[in-house]
Amino acid sequence: MSEAPAFILRASQIEDAAGLHEMHSQPRFCWGTLRPRYPSIDAVRKWLADQSPDDLHIVAEAEGRVIGDAGLHRGKGRRAHAAVIGMGVHDDFAGRGVGTALLAALVDTADDWLDLKRLELTVWTDNAPALALYRKFGFVEEGVLRAYAYRDGAYVDALAMARLRGV
Repeated sequence: MSEAPAFILRASQIEDAAGLHEMHSQPRFCWGTLRPRYPSIDAVRKWLADQSPDDLHIVAEAEGRVIGDAGLHRGKGRRAHAAVIGMGVHDDFAGRGVGTALLAALVDTADDWLDLKRLELTVWTDNAPALALYRKFGFVEEGVLRAYAYRDGAYVDALAMARLRGV
């Protein structure tokens, strides 16, 4: 496996819509997420524009190209100590350290800047690379969500995973 080109992590911006649209249209990216196939560029622009200022949304960029994105979506009220994580990597850059860098940035922000105690996510039970990544960062399985979503003509299970800190 070759290394990813040098990339930077930065906050997303509305001008990233075209790059995110291209990445979100990739077959493996769609397979690993709940995003619909064939998103419209307008839907991606709206999704970017509707990001909450309380949330963190970052992209990995290499040579002017968006190659990954990740979000930390903070809870409100009595769930203010928690956040949900979502992320994905462009098909051409999977397995080359982009996901690790994105998740490290989210975990660092959650721990050292926001003092979040609980990070949670869902992941398909058959997504071995994602499971390995999340476990590397201390996420553990909390339960199986049976027939969680429809993918490739069948209902698939997901794991609810979380990482707790200081509780």
